[in-house]
Amino acid sequence: MQNSAVAVETDTAEAAPTQKAGGAFRTISEVAEELNVQQHVLRFWETKFSQIRPMKRGGGRRYYRPEDVQLLKHIHTLLYSEGYTIKGAQKLLKGQSKGSIAAEAAEKAQTTAGNIAPIKAASIAPANQPAQEEVAAPAVAADANALPQIMVEALQGMLGDLKELRALVGK
Repeated sequence: MQNSAVAVETDTAEAAPTQKAGGAFRTISEVAEELNVQQHVLRFWETKFSQIRPMKRGGGRRYYRPEDVQLLKHIHTLLYSEGYTIKGAQKLLKGQSKGSIAAEAAEKAQTTAGNIAPIKAASIAPANQPAQEEVAAPAVAADANALPQIMVEALQGMLGDLKELRALVGK
């Protein structure tokens, strides 16, 4: 009985995730988890972006090179953070090689990490009411996870819409 308990303990220890080296190939499940998307999304992107060409092994298993992962991160940013459509992202990436896109994405991530300034939300008053005083929005942290300008503008627009709706309900 004690031997089986020991075997169970070593099995769980072996199941713990290990960190791969930076140049190691990644499986589709690892990339999907890193980007926080489903695996079928990555397969779909392969059909829409000619630059995505993972290495395929027996049984169709996909292995992504580091530059593939960088490219997928860039596409993820374009679609989910910068608000591009699939067609818009295709036009932006058209004619570019996977290596040049990956290098550009890495350079852009480094340069934009510290260039985000605090934002102020402009108040948009409904046509039948006088303008309210300007409300300051919380400052955005200057890190790699900060919102791009297009998202800031979209959020400011939504804030104005919400203020207008609030005024219409009388609160």
